[in-house]
Amino acid sequence: MKAVAVYPGKPNSVHLEDIPKPSLSDVKDGKGVLVKVLKVGVDATDREINDALYGNAPSGFNYLVLGHESFGVVEAVGPNVRRVKPGDYVTATVRRPGGSIYDMIGTNDMTSEETYYERGINLRHGYLTEYFVDEEEYIVRVPQGLKHLHVLMEPMSCAAKAVHQAYECQRRLKVWRPQRAFVMGVGQIGILATLILKLRGLDVYAFARSKHGTLNSQIIEGLEAKYVSTSETSVEEVVKQVGKADLILDATGNSAIAFDSMRHLGHNGVLVWASITGGQKSTEVPSDKINIEWVLGNKLLVGSVNANRHHFEMGINDLAMGEMLYPGVLQRILTNPVEGLDNYQEMIRLLVEEKSALKVYMNIAAE
Repeated sequence: MKAVAVYPGKPNSVHLEDIPKPSLSDVKDGKGVLVKVLKVGVDATDREINDALYGNAPSGFNYLVLGHESFGVVEAVGPNVRRVKPGDYVTATVRRPGGSIYDMIGTNDMTSEETYYERGINLRHGYLTEYFVDEEEYIVRVPQGLKHLHVLMEPMSCAAKAVHQAYECQRRLKVWRPQRAFVMGVGQIGILATLILKLRGLDVYAFARSKHGTLNSQIIEGLEAKYVSTSETSVEEVVKQVGKADLILDATGNSAIAFDSMRHLGHNGVLVWASITGGQKSTEVPSDKINIEWVLGNKLLVGSVNANRHHFEMGINDLAMGEMLYPGVLQRILTNPVEGLDNYQEMIRLLVEEKSALKVYMNIAAE
């Protein structure tokens, strides 16, 4: 069967690979699930792997199958599978366990090991193919009423984890009732985090460079949050008007903004970094001022990466609530479909050239 793959370490090596169709027997104990892939979302991670910035092939292979944002339908299950059945729509988690205690208890996203295993990213093949088999533990059922949001399940899980981590950390305060949140960046993660924070009852300000009227700004406003164009209004001006934030989530992929956000966090607040910045860029920060304000203000910085099954389920629940409160808004994120695995070059072109492409995804098969 066909798969879109790269040769890790070799720039611009994306290609079609012919791989064997998987079997339920590939999973032990009768707990395998065979999934027909319908759609796969792609993002900057896939582009950067094709640029050879990171990513490694599984042991015994010279290629890595791309794709970590899966959506498909169950075709067959092993005799000991209980959570899903043939005909169910599903997605699948990304991180797979290593050997740390965190991996052993199902929190693979919190591994303490330097080596990590992620389908479509590092040391495990991804979902950009026609079928895949995985253990029942890593398969998450998607309600039929949300199938039109398909590939948003994985990015939503990352946003759900990032917000959940903030609340988990703030248990240190015994009583924490955040009122105001700043979301830095309005890509897919920023938009989905905005939804989650709105559902938690916060007053949300979403910041981005683009002026009002862009699709991203329209979606933010459709979620009844406040869109702020930093080319028109600075973060400092917003802080003067409404005060500092209780919670800030950075999803910009810009280290300067990530560090600058520290200046805008209120007492007992938490700043979550949910985006990754590569390269060697340096930025200057008012370190003395930040240091004293953070110590005296009991402020917290936490990093959040990936998600486990619990976060996928949390995210799906919030998507369902978002669809009821803001019908039709979230589907607008899905901007750029690509038809078929053979059109992998168009997929890469969109990721590289189309700056307005909010969400690129590949239609692999019909239902």
